[in-house]
Amino acid sequence: MGPTKRPAKMNETIIQQLTTEIDNAFSPEKAVEIGILTVKTANQTVTDASTRPDPTQLYLELWYEGEVCCLFADSNLGKSIFAVQMADEIARTRNVLYVDCELSDKQFQLRYCNPETGERHIFPEGLYRAEINPYAIGAEGYEEHIINDIEAAAQRLQCQTIIIDNLTYLCNASDKSVDAGIFMMKLMALKKKCGLSLLIIAHTPKRDLSSPITQNHLAGSKKLYNFFDSVFAIGMSAKDNRLRYIKQVKVRAGAFKYDASNVLVYEIDKEQGFLKFNFREYATEEEHLRHREAQQINETEIRVLELSKQGLSCRKIAEETGLSKSTVGNIIKRNKEQVSTVQQTPIPDGQMDSGQTQQENEPTLL
Repeated sequence: MGPTKRPAKMNETIIQQLTTEIDNAFSPEKAVEIGILTVKTANQTVTDASTRPDPTQLYLELWYEGEVCCLFADSNLGKSIFAVQMADEIARTRNVLYVDCELSDKQFQLRYCNPETGERHIFPEGLYRAEINPYAIGAEGYEEHIINDIEAAAQRLQCQTIIIDNLTYLCNASDKSVDAGIFMMKLMALKKKCGLSLLIIAHTPKRDLSSPITQNHLAGSKKLYNFFDSVFAIGMSAKDNRLRYIKQVKVRAGAFKYDASNVLVYEIDKEQGFLKFNFREYATEEEHLRHREAQQINETEIRVLELSKQGLSCRKIAEETGLSKSTVGNIIKRNKEQVSTVQQTPIPDGQMDSGQTQQENEPTLL
């Protein structure tokens, strides 16, 4: 006996149901899950996003709600001071978690008290400060624990705004772009999962004060930079070492308001027990850069020339100084007269005292 045939009408019904299911699955009003991808039309993307409020400024135009932002600068320029100042302001309207990997509680207390009067700064009750157990640093799975514990703390304290000071402590390989990139991907996943706004503090190698701040000054460079929604940096003024300037390096949510033509200039001061950046003026970055004089050679160049004198190749010098090979070559070329003097000018016989060495009579690079 052969197989039972379905009535033609039943076949049409099944086909119609399948067609409807397929059409519904790819309806412009619905997202389609394809593996790890969520797909929808561009128009539906705009429609869906328009139902949610636009991101608000958390601090000036430097950091917006929902962003993973980065603040970077060289050591001792006041990164932590400015970050706490941001946290203090933001915590007046929402809870903020400040993960402090830099200071002990005593150092933090001294920074925000006046030792002469005993006056101390009163922070908003919505500002929480966390320290990392020093015995946990470097332990197996350390970075994974950090991510999980930040998530747990954010949920318990009802904090969606988190400042992490700094990236080096959280990611031991922050100067290695591949490892740091993996860690940043985990932070991005945490941001999306919990709806967080994250500010990450990072270091930069020592910068030549005659050079404008760029993304290349961020330790970890391009790959790390790509993960951030916004980036701004603190630079030291070459005309007054008490001054600092802030420059936007990357922006997604708004416009470049504080670019090289309009940096924010501050002076660090303590008022009523609160160590803070006091705004002075707007200026161009050029005004606060060191201007090269005819015979001026900075410390980095002196180091390059010393290594060149020792016979090291440009590649070796680049490895020693952290500069690029092309930068080393340009320094040597630009100062070839000084290099030539160091490498080729002999010290005439009879001009050294008996107690002097040849090294003490080497030409001084100015």
